[in-house]
Amino acid sequence: MARYTGPKTKIARKFGEAIFGEDKSFEKRNYPPGQHGNAKRRGKKSEYAIQLMEKQKAKYTYGVLERQFRNMFKRARAAQGITGEVLLQLCESRLDNVVYRMGIAPSRSAARQLVSHRHIIVNGELVNIPSYSLKAGDVVAVREKSKSLDVITQSLANSNHVYEWITWNNDTMQGTYVAVPARIQIPENINEQFIVELYSK
Repeated sequence: MARYTGPKTKIARKFGEAIFGEDKSFEKRNYPPGQHGNAKRRGKKSEYAIQLMEKQKAKYTYGVLERQFRNMFKRARAAQGITGEVLLQLCESRLDNVVYRMGIAPSRSAARQLVSHRHIIVNGELVNIPSYSLKAGDVVAVREKSKSLDVITQSLANSNHVYEWITWNNDTMQGTYVAVPARIQIPENINEQFIVELYSK
């Protein structure tokens, strides 16, 4: 798989925010990486550079490759509604993202692995495609044989996030993707308008 497997803190420092979640290393050095550290003077970024940075931030945040992201943008542009908002909603409706949001996995990459390794079922059927797009009302659950996995039980024990568009039952280890989230509900710090402008060139 053509996934980024390098140091995540380096990427977080590039964007100036902990896009992969809590990161103690980032807190110590929350400035861009480079030989000269924080002392290096950086010129003003061009409009294109800002737009590209925003697109890369979104791709790294959701763990999506360029071709997948471009295809999602095409779907968003063809759909009704504001293109940038629809794009983020498509990212949020991915199965790996919802598994992460439900607290089943501590990160999106861990969620992607759980889905790929056949630990997750959707509406009673086994689904092992991380990019599987959920619809409102879909029920996501941990497979019966996988409920005792340490990575899942530990993640659920440490999870304290509550999202309005998702319900979760710890006893049955299943939740519902109640509705597509509105833009104001999505907590990610992404300026989707820059991405739309970049792809519209």
